[in-house]
Amino acid sequence: MIDREGGAHEIMNAGSTKPKLAIVSTFDELCGIAAYTRFLIRQLESVFEVTVFDLDQYLLLNKHGHVRKLGDQHIREIADQLQHFDWVNIQLEHGTLGRDIKDIYRRFKLLVSAAPRISITFHTVLEPQSFQFRSFAKELAKLKLQYAFDRVVEHARNKVLANGIYKLLRKVQSIKPLSIIVHNRRDMRLMKYVNQFQHVYDHPLSFLSQSDVRAIRARTQKSDFVLLANVPEDAKLIGVFGFFGSYKGFDTAIRAMHYLPQDYHLLIFGGVHPNEIKLRQSLDPYIELLLEEACIDVAVLKETMGKQNSVAALTPGASHARELRERRLKDLTGRIHFMGSLPDEQFTSGMAICDTVVLPYQEVGQSSSGPMSMAVEMGCRIVATRTHAFLQFARYYPGVIEFFDIGNYVDLAERLKSPSTSSSSGAEMSHGSESNIQMYVEAHSMVPRGADTVAVSHALPAINKG
Repeated sequence: MIDREGGAHEIMNAGSTKPKLAIVSTFDELCGIAAYTRFLIRQLESVFEVTVFDLDQYLLLNKHGHVRKLGDQHIREIADQLQHFDWVNIQLEHGTLGRDIKDIYRRFKLLVSAAPRISITFHTVLEPQSFQFRSFAKELAKLKLQYAFDRVVEHARNKVLANGIYKLLRKVQSIKPLSIIVHNRRDMRLMKYVNQFQHVYDHPLSFLSQSDVRAIRARTQKSDFVLLANVPEDAKLIGVFGFFGSYKGFDTAIRAMHYLPQDYHLLIFGGVHPNEIKLRQSLDPYIELLLEEACIDVAVLKETMGKQNSVAALTPGASHARELRERRLKDLTGRIHFMGSLPDEQFTSGMAICDTVVLPYQEVGQSSSGPMSMAVEMGCRIVATRTHAFLQFARYYPGVIEFFDIGNYVDLAERLKSPSTSSSSGAEMSHGSESNIQMYVEAHSMVPRGADTVAVSHALPAINKG
């Protein structure tokens, strides 16, 4: 069971001889890292005695001077307990440790220094970069002061969070066991050959076992979702997933709907992230954009069609405004369904009812994607943008993902109308929860990749306590 006393979440195993693993992560938050950690402990409790230390996001992300000190105290309290564990794993998304780069680095260093043996799971891998003086000078010359300032801020952040953290970890690996875990092979090579870490392990995010998938599909029906009560039984359901944000590209999916037959329905599983809810804001700007792209309340939009300024305000740009004039407007009311932000178990059920999962993300330098991993494990048909992260992910699952170029909604629509070109299904995946367990066992035994899971798990207590 999970003990929630004292801010730590412990998977209790009376008299257990399993190695004690502390996981430092967000846990009770509505964020991707917390969701992954909740699934991860279900996988690892068969091998480790797991305790999760929940990173308090209120204390760590608050900019108030007194609260920032409480955030430091919160990290010190966690650090004080880490010496009692065989291994400590940090699920690292830099922003969960603070907003200021100095706060992030200081708190990370406290945790790493306190751990007897340490593994870092990088959810974002930053590349060390030199300052681009030529680009900076060009932007200054054009009086693009904000762009120039942003380059300085980005370089300062990268210098601390990439160069600084990697330099710290290189020192750490010379004095105690350190394992690095990443989610794609490109990041593995970067960590191993550029940053010179000795023990680097790669595995895509993994959430579900095949027994989990079978159970979800067996129990899930469209009727479980009351918001779909009026959707015809033979409708083709297209799903997009995740918290709202411009980089998610949900607007691309909506634009594609204008080019799809009436029996296609778009299900938007997600909502505004709690951190993005603004005081007295009547409508989130991104939701407003989605409604405009869907031509919801088309009468109002038609009324403004002759007013150039109004059209420009209602659409992303002049080119799209011209497109609206040249074709008949389609009000997508009744074909777009906002399903809300769902808990972990219903998130996968949402995928189970969809004919196709669409991931229309923009390129933002991400290393992995939780919705992508879940969709593959669920055996869904997946159509996704050709981003670096998705291309790297596809190397683990050749032929499973159908790609289209970022923002090309016409291409997306054509693919959705066409038969699937996917060559595989979730049941045939070579990477899943079992291989993820094996990878974590290897990383916390510091043995080469590919060792036998059972043999290593039996040897793990002696290896770690010897």
